[in-house]
Amino acid sequence: MIIKNVSLDIVCGITSTLPDTELPEVAFAGKSNVGKSSLINALMNRKALARTSASPGKTQTINFYNINDAMYLVDLPGYGYAKVSQSVKEQWGKLIERYLQKSKQLKAVFLLIDIRHDPSANDKMMYDWIVHNGYQPIIIATKVDKLKRSQVQKHVKALKQGLELLAGTQVIPFSAETKQGREEIWKIMDELLFEHS
Repeated sequence: MIIKNVSLDIVCGITSTLPDTELPEVAFAGKSNVGKSSLINALMNRKALARTSASPGKTQTINFYNINDAMYLVDLPGYGYAKVSQSVKEQWGKLIERYLQKSKQLKAVFLLIDIRHDPSANDKMMYDWIVHNGYQPIIIATKVDKLKRSQVQKHVKALKQGLELLAGTQVIPFSAETKQGREEIWKIMDELLFEHS
């Protein structure tokens, strides 16, 4: 997809009514420090569309980015971040769950996992939860540039085992630095959008 214009159209907080959009949606979920904002900026070829921050947990709302008036890229709040209270985490959880259950336009959920570490309990819970809500998440293994090339397959295998991925689940090694994986992610998104149109 050639990106002609991108805008942050809709921001939903804990108390917001979720929008009933007309455009197909693709959602991105991941732990707070997994590099979700960097991924979104890399996908859009923009430097600072999604705000990256040294303090994780910046995304506390569901953000709908309108791309070319053709689709929404939906940025879900980061999970597993320690510095917010349990009650706030639960509210974010409810917000994400409400979105997964209510969106009529959601075509796919991408789940970001840091390839350098074994999946955490939160990662496993999020994966199971997305599956429970009827989606087969596509896994994006972020920060692949931080590994030696020879280590990548070993870490992908550990990720698959740690999450107990369903057979056929796609895992895409990705780097916001080198843009490795960017084309693959776009290819999947294009296929999803045009398959339904």
